[in-house]
Amino acid sequence: MNVLVLQHIACEPPGVFEEVLLERGATLQRVELDEGEQLPEALDGIDAVVAMGGPMSVNDEVEHPWLVAEKALIARALREGLPFWGSCLGVQLFASALGARVRQGPTPEVGVLPVFATEAAADDPVFAGLAWPRPTLQWHQDTFDLPAGATLLATSPAYPHQAFRVGRLAYGVQFHVEIDERMADEWAQVPAYISSAAAVLGPGGLDRLLADFRASMTDMQADGRVLFSRWVDLWA
Repeated sequence: MNVLVLQHIACEPPGVFEEVLLERGATLQRVELDEGEQLPEALDGIDAVVAMGGPMSVNDEVEHPWLVAEKALIARALREGLPFWGSCLGVQLFASALGARVRQGPTPEVGVLPVFATEAAADDPVFAGLAWPRPTLQWHQDTFDLPAGATLLATSPAYPHQAFRVGRLAYGVQFHVEIDERMADEWAQVPAYISSAAAVLGPGGLDRLLADFRASMTDMQADGRVLFSRWVDLWA
């Protein structure tokens, strides 16, 4: 398996998802777009695409012109039927690549917060059977409309669109279940993440968030492994 990983900041690698892929013998073709690395010109030889998170918005094309080419590549991968998994910024890129609107929400959703399954999740091969609601790490403000033909799989009170599927092999999740303690500590040094945490959680909020994350980290990583492994099982 050759998996194209689209990364937008060094501290947001695939984490648990990468562990699953390496255990399956996959090769990761990592492109760090924020560092100026170039996307492949063709998708020949690529078996799946994974798009991770980042502090930018999908709408920040002036500041980050590579977003235009990235969305075009994701749209092409989806047209060609390649398996796709998007997390946080990745799910927003997924929606945008399919023509859905991505916009700023009313207030940042930050913290260890529950995500609830929709009725459709009960019959979904990736989402079925977990004891929903599940704890997730949320750290975002943008949200998205559902693309045409999408199936909503998870929701939260503040941001109803938390996960969706298009077709059989393309999935996106707004929440984080892939990160470890080291990654969380690195996120706490990113200015955009610090400001969003302070705006929602107030003084000392970032420390509380990290403590909450450590308390739920094992469950979240286990969920991330289950969800991602089931997705890989659909196509590997």
